[in-house]
Amino acid sequence: FILIFSLLVTIPANAKWAQNGVTIAGGHGDGNATNQLSFPYGLFIDDDQTVVIADTENNRIMQWKNDDTTNGQVVAGGNGVGRGLHQLDGPT
Repeated sequence: FILIFSLLVTIPANAKWAQNGVTIAGGHGDGNATNQLSFPYGLFIDDDQTVVIADTENNRIMQWKNDDTTNGQVVAGGNGVGRGLHQLDGPT
């Protein structure tokens, strides 16, 4: 069973974009610290602008709140690869 999800977003023709971007997830090289990612794969942004990323090689799901762009929070996994309730195996 493979679930494929696609979302089309309508951007108005008169949309204005910020001139300067801010790195909010990773950006400190490959690794397993809370300010690093290793093969990030899935990305989700909720209505509160909280960013959630599947950190595949670290077997964890990381979350960045809108007001904290320095360190993420492990919200699932992060306890080594496995099938235990506290573990993940290559989340995407």
